[in-house]
Amino acid sequence: MLNIFGLAIGITCAAMILLWVEDEVGYDENFAKKDVVYYVPTNQQYDGEWRTFFQATPGPLAEALKTEVPGIVGAARTKRDDLLLQVDDKSINKKGKYADPDFLSMFSLSFVEGNLETAFDEVDAIIISKQTATQLYGENGSAVGKVLRVNNDTNYTISGVFEDLPSNVTYSFDWVAPFERYAVGKDWMLEYGSNFSDTFIELAPEANFESVNEKVIKILPIKTDDDEAYAFLHPMKDWHLRSNFEGGKNIGGQIIYVRLFSLIAIIILLIACVNFMNLATARSEKRANEVGVRKVLGSGRKGLISQFMAEAVITAALSAALSIVLLKLLIPQFNTLIDKQLDLSLGNPVHILTLVGITLVCGLVAGWYPAFYLSSFKPVDVLKGSRISKGSAPFIRKGLVATQFVVSIVFIISTIIVYQQVQHVKGRDLGYDKENLVKIPVKGDIIKNFNPIAQDMKASGIIESIGLNNSDILSGGNNTSGLAWQGGVNTEDVLVSTRYISADFFKTAGMTILEGRGFSDNPLKDSTNLIVSESFAKLMGTGSAVGKTIENDYAVIGVVKDYLYDDMYGSSDPVIFFNYHGEARFLYVKAKEGIATATALSTMETVLKKQNPAFPFEYEFVDDTYNAKFKSEKLIGSLSQIFALLAIIISCLGLFGLSAFTADQRRKEIGVRKVLGSSITGIVGLLSKDFMKLVIVAIVIACPIAWLLMQNWLEGYAYRISINAWAFIIAGTIAITIALLTISFQALKAARANPVKSLRTD
Repeated sequence: MLNIFGLAIGITCAAMILLWVEDEVGYDENFAKKDVVYYVPTNQQYDGEWRTFFQATPGPLAEALKTEVPGIVGAARTKRDDLLLQVDDKSINKKGKYADPDFLSMFSLSFVEGNLETAFDEVDAIIISKQTATQLYGENGSAVGKVLRVNNDTNYTISGVFEDLPSNVTYSFDWVAPFERYAVGKDWMLEYGSNFSDTFIELAPEANFESVNEKVIKILPIKTDDDEAYAFLHPMKDWHLRSNFEGGKNIGGQIIYVRLFSLIAIIILLIACVNFMNLATARSEKRANEVGVRKVLGSGRKGLISQFMAEAVITAALSAALSIVLLKLLIPQFNTLIDKQLDLSLGNPVHILTLVGITLVCGLVAGWYPAFYLSSFKPVDVLKGSRISKGSAPFIRKGLVATQFVVSIVFIISTIIVYQQVQHVKGRDLGYDKENLVKIPVKGDIIKNFNPIAQDMKASGIIESIGLNNSDILSGGNNTSGLAWQGGVNTEDVLVSTRYISADFFKTAGMTILEGRGFSDNPLKDSTNLIVSESFAKLMGTGSAVGKTIENDYAVIGVVKDYLYDDMYGSSDPVIFFNYHGEARFLYVKAKEGIATATALSTMETVLKKQNPAFPFEYEFVDDTYNAKFKSEKLIGSLSQIFALLAIIISCLGLFGLSAFTADQRRKEIGVRKVLGSSITGIVGLLSKDFMKLVIVAIVIACPIAWLLMQNWLEGYAYRISINAWAFIIAGTIAITIALLTISFQALKAARANPVKSLRTD
């Protein structure tokens, strides 16, 4: 039973990881043109360093690529947006894109209603997902031709309904409207200096990627007469797994975790197989007579090997059957942990073949050594009762036990260090207070009615402060370069983030004015003034930044403390703030300390329903957005905890079985010792001693391995911890404690047994 249960845990663990891996590597696989569609990022050089930007290509680039680069047969500008879609008394918020017509064919959208060729014939057209159509018009309602009210101020006509996209796509959307509609009145989009859009291109099937990419790289420097920025092609197959760039070069991304956890799945399976081998060889004396009799009756070694291998495969099959039950029970919890919708489908040939493959591999790997070992017994020795547990077998068993614990301890140490790193970063001074801070997307009349909204919220006694910002506080804003200031030099190579805020934003976010003053409540008073961040003030040289002018037009009236945004592990780029909120995208509300969350949210909703009645109340806590920045680290930490626990359970099952076998083997010795006066404590120590030596050896081996692995992982972060001894001490203590408890159970059972029963046959 221990063998079956141990293998079942290993197969269950490996299967869950492989389901996750299947989902990760399957991103964007549903798109028929996945091999010829590319995203166009840009590399831009600042202060001698190349940086890669997404959603940062100029409007004219798409058309230039399509008409001037041979091999490109399609190109599309897109702009992401959220829209309130309204039909009669129904209204829903949906994310989508404004896009050029080529976008529809690139992404192989399958139309339930309407068709691709005519979808964008009219500038006021919009296509929506099947789910969106159902929410607005019901299961059986037709949507094409219907007028859709958008953001309570514009009418679009539905020209098509497309099949819902699966969850594992990099760029998801529930509606698409013509980019031409978005561009109305925005002449700045025609300039190469305005980097605002996502650009996608499609290559001809026969086109050579390297040749086309070389030509794409040359386009921007020619168009802008600037060799410090260029576009390049990023394949669809790399969008999800390889989208991390450093110094302008692709350094991987999610693929690192796919490889890591695939390796962990293999290791967990090997631990389970090792456990099987260990228990099988430990129980060899129980089957020695059977082997002897079979050999006397004419069975050859090959026949015995085949028998034992078949038994191992059958055991693995029983374990696989048990693992299916465990998977059905555990996958819902696993999905909650990793925020996915995985499922083991017994009707999916890939899932069935994978499970069968794992079962056969486990059976063969786990069974080969016991099969060869058991079949090597000499019938003369076993039938006359000679001990057969000699030679290398005991040594191998001990080595296998130590190996299991090495892996378990490495997992424990890794889990502790990942936790320490995340907590270390979360303990940084952010430069603002994220607690009780709520972010609300600006829609409808929020900007127009900002003053009465602020007055009503403050009058409630629940809200402390309220402010507007054109950017998410936790992401980069608009960027600029080439600024000059009084007494300074042109900073062409310095990337500066620009923010447009209301006067109370700093107070709302808990940001500190280090020098000078904040903005006035009257925007006109500070229309030619600005506030700079601490980093920007340092760029301006010695002396106070307050009073200096930038671009000869704006006077610096204050310096705000640096704050972290976008990259939680790096340093803050210089930022300048303008007192203008006409194009604000987010409303920030700070609830008073001690106010219940539900009460604060209810107050916000009541005020916004009064001042902005056409739009539903949407919100997000800034600390939730902040925590989402650590999604990958949280995933590693959570999965490491699970796999560490499973590895320990499997190892302890093996240790439990071996300690039971050892106690059984030495029962007569224990009986004699008890008759001669040995105490229970002495016998427990006798039986535990050898196993504890193995655990200590495992700790010694595991510590340097874990240190090397985690040091390599930490080097990927600019802001990181130094590995200290506590992680190793805690992991070692946990391993020793668990091993001691496991062994002691069997040792106490043996020590308390009546010696008469074990000695009565002698």
